[in-house]
Amino acid sequence: MARSIRIGVVIPAYDAAPWIGSCLTRLIAQTHPDWRAVVVDDGSRDGTAEAVACFRDPRIALLRQSNQGVSAARNRGLAALGAGCGAVLFLDADDWLAPDALARMAAALDARPDAAAAWGRFALMRADAMPGDRPVRIVRPRLPGGDTLAALAVGNRFANGGHVLIRAKAAHRAGSFATGLSFGEDWEYWVRLALTGPFVPVAGRAPLLYVRRRAEGAYASRAADPAAFLPALSAIYANPVMAARFPAARLAALRRAAAAECLWIAGRALAAAGATDGLALLRRSVREAPSLRRAALLAALHARAAAAALAA
Repeated sequence: MARSIRIGVVIPAYDAAPWIGSCLTRLIAQTHPDWRAVVVDDGSRDGTAEAVACFRDPRIALLRQSNQGVSAARNRGLAALGAGCGAVLFLDADDWLAPDALARMAAALDARPDAAAAWGRFALMRADAMPGDRPVRIVRPRLPGGDTLAALAVGNRFANGGHVLIRAKAAHRAGSFATGLSFGEDWEYWVRLALTGPFVPVAGRAPLLYVRRRAEGAYASRAADPAAFLPALSAIYANPVMAARFPAARLAALRRAAAAECLWIAGRALAAAGATDGLALLRRSVREAPSLRRAALLAALHARAAAAALAA
């Protein structure tokens, strides 16, 4: 029954020539054949469009635009899909899907007509990895079943949109990606999407998506800056629908937890790079949102830093 869902796949691509071939090859190999893809070349300078043009599959369309950013590319791709798709997937051009990814996500949505989206595990890969290589690790997002709005309001639980299949009606209700956000745009979008309905987990432990860990990616380059998170955080909590959904005290508590989550992410990125101010951010995060797990991790980082200082 799930095979009746036509899936629209939107692939924003900027200077993605080295990877777009693997992405599209694995899309063509999907066991769920009823899909249409729009690749939006967002002003690439490296032959991305020419690499896409090598694929003659009629289900793949290519659009080109001047460089406007990932949100604008996603919005244009979604508009180009039209009204014929029952679900939408936002796939990054440097990642690739497991062969049964679309089938498993479609089955999860088919089983839950009330669901806005279905999500599953993803695998982190080396930057130079190819399909078939061993993952660095497999990640299950920390997201409870059912109505996941509160969890997403505290922090982004997804690597990107490639392991989240969105019901088309929910995507329409959520609206476009915010082009004014240059960082955290996914997070802000997931919260708006969760306001339309629950997210459901996909059955099985195998990953749906394989994600390249590239140091030059937008997230890696800005995650160490606490200020980079503020525009998305502000947009999420300025949304009047959030105020209508949560009592004022609960909304304030969620915002404090979200701010602490941003500090934790930035502090962890700085600490991993050897910056001493990373530990200070981690301490602030634990003070503002106490957690036994994170307190233990912080203690371990302090011990590691002390041992390195003694060895120096």
